[in-house]
Amino acid sequence: MEAAIAEKMKSAGAAARQPSPLACIKFWVVVISTMLLILWVCAMQLATLDDKIMLPKSAFYFPYSFPPQRIYKSNGYLIISPNGGLNQKRLGISDMVAIARYLNVTLIVPKFAHGTDMNDTCEFADIFDVNHFITSLRDEVKILKELPSEQKTKLESEPLYYMFPTSFASLEYYHQRVLPRIQKREILLFAQTDARLANNGLPRELQRLRCRVNYEALRFSQPIEETSRKIVDVLRQKGPFLVLHLRYEKDLLAFTGCNEGLTEEEAAEVKQLRYSHDEWKRKPIDSKKKRERGLCPLTPEDTALVLHALGIDNATTVYIAAGEIYNKEKRMAHLAAAYPNLVTKQTILKPEELEPFFEHANQMAALDYIVAIESDVYIPTFVGNMEKAVEGHRRYLGYKTTISLDRKLLFGLIDQYKNGTLMWDEFSLLVNKIHEDRRGKPARRTENPDHPRQEDYFYSNPYECLPPFATFN
Repeated sequence: MEAAIAEKMKSAGAAARQPSPLACIKFWVVVISTMLLILWVCAMQLATLDDKIMLPKSAFYFPYSFPPQRIYKSNGYLIISPNGGLNQKRLGISDMVAIARYLNVTLIVPKFAHGTDMNDTCEFADIFDVNHFITSLRDEVKILKELPSEQKTKLESEPLYYMFPTSFASLEYYHQRVLPRIQKREILLFAQTDARLANNGLPRELQRLRCRVNYEALRFSQPIEETSRKIVDVLRQKGPFLVLHLRYEKDLLAFTGCNEGLTEEEAAEVKQLRYSHDEWKRKPIDSKKKRERGLCPLTPEDTALVLHALGIDNATTVYIAAGEIYNKEKRMAHLAAAYPNLVTKQTILKPEELEPFFEHANQMAALDYIVAIESDVYIPTFVGNMEKAVEGHRRYLGYKTTISLDRKLLFGLIDQYKNGTLMWDEFSLLVNKIHEDRRGKPARRTENPDHPRQEDYFYSNPYECLPPFATFN
């Protein structure tokens, strides 16, 4: 009996080990489902690849849907070497992408020129997200990190042909003068890129591409994004904040020759700096006349007066975006007394958080740029590439308040107030009156085809890229 039971149990165990047809079906369904899931995950990851480039995640920007790649026969390769500071480089690159698109050439990721006044050794990838730059524009122009091996070999046997393109040039210039040179030599280097494309008279599609590059493709690198976000978060906890781009650095005073408020010793020191640069004006400059024409920056003391006249509450958090203020402790005392909530990136962040950027002026400027874009109000005290770039970017983001100071009129009012010929109430009323239409509202660019340098700069008011308005002020 026991032997029979044992035999039945053995038979039952063997039967149990033999899977039923239904069990087999379930097993293969699970296997196939798992394989499909793995293939889907792989496909999603491959979708983020372009020429074997993996796109990093961004903590600052929203997710981006990348366009399909544009297929076209390239007329050659364009290498660019952007000059100047951060924003001069940024706006120049935006022009160069548009030119590369128009000429149907392959663009090489910009190679920054070093040894300039900025004394910054940063490369493109140290400041911008190079992978996003390449992939987000792939439906417009092919961008490579470097020349293909065949073209590199070619440059070993012949010199690289380069040229300085004409400032504010038309598309006809690039078609007639530049394209034939690329087609003949295959590779061309533009040694300078700032303001090389006209402000006006270009197809709307090309103007919009300039905006797309500047405001979408040129994302800052992840370390810059994350660090600037920390600054913005701290400022937001304090409430609305104002960014004041206070241009009162020693090199700016030397370059402009403006010495308002300086002692004789300070004026001599600034003049000596100006004469030490061969490319700067090495002749006497009448500081008083320059100031009367509005060509000097506001002093920190005058800035305090103007902010108060504009109705900026003294409890407002004021973020100073600037380089090192000349004789900082002395010159900033009045402004700090009038607006005690003055802050900078150095006072907001710990030294170790800023340490990676200390030796790189362009990266430090990038931190200020993002904070300026995020601010509730932006006020620059002098005109420059950052002022133009930030004003245009804030318009692009919905006409955020940007007060563009009329320095020529302000200096006259300030002098009258200081000498007692203008009372405070009248001074304040006039300051507000002259800035009613200088707050970043919709407006058309001024055009002057014969003198393009006197026109409104495209990137300060790229209205072709902005929401349509029935009328402009």
